[in-house]
Amino acid sequence: MRSLAAVRQEERVSASDRWQGCVSVIVPVFNEAAHIHEILQAVQASPVKKEIIIVDDGSSDGTREKLRALPLLDDLTLVFHERNCGKGAAIRTALAYTRGEYVLIQDSDLEYDPQDYAALLRPLQEGRANVVYGRRPDRPERGLRFFLGAKLLTHLTNLLYGAGIHDEATCYKVFRHSVLSEIRLECHRFEFCPEVTAKLCRMGQKIEEVPVSYHPRSAVEGKKIRHSDGWLAIWTLIRYRFVSRGRWVRPKAEKPQAPFEVNFTRLPSV
Repeated sequence: MRSLAAVRQEERVSASDRWQGCVSVIVPVFNEAAHIHEILQAVQASPVKKEIIIVDDGSSDGTREKLRALPLLDDLTLVFHERNCGKGAAIRTALAYTRGEYVLIQDSDLEYDPQDYAALLRPLQEGRANVVYGRRPDRPERGLRFFLGAKLLTHLTNLLYGAGIHDEATCYKVFRHSVLSEIRLECHRFEFCPEVTAKLCRMGQKIEEVPVSYHPRSAVEGKKIRHSDGWLAIWTLIRYRFVSRGRWVRPKAEKPQAPFEVNFTRLPSV
């Protein structure tokens, strides 16, 4: 007869095996009632081992009601912010619930295709990188203003950090969980992208890029980034080039924390 210690050891090994090779897909959501079922179905259909963490960031258009009505799924975690705090805040909250070996950011606006997950994960799985960015087509199809703004941020990143990348502002960012957990994030809105890029570069991490498909939508269709977010991104890149690493490197014993009020949480059944 097996001892209790042996049974618990088997349970720990089984849990470890379950999350090995798994990607935690973080989906920040704000007022996406028209598309939330479509994006969830697209993520679920992606051909990779995954869990999904959706953080609703204070939606008021019926998105929350649609999320609450979803059946209980083994791979789905739902978290609702008490109020709208921003994309970066939603990502920080979601990180506290991630269990996979990798972490991937998925916007809820259908601009990016979850069928690209396998290609994005391949450099991580093969041990060639700890960080992978999805490189969008180099065309101004998202609008000249956004295109040139993204170009500026990329050039500034390469100038300040020697990153040698082509698309800093891409949504598709994938990380080895153990590497991302070394960073203490401070972002609230769209400055998540320049902040995480700056800190990873300061840590000496090389960012590998993989081409991805991209279908931009307009502000009329729900795109939420604004001019002020561009200026904040520039300031974020400059600021973290000179801030002491001791202020944002997370001690190994410290767990991710998000100081944002949550009023609903639904965890998977297993």
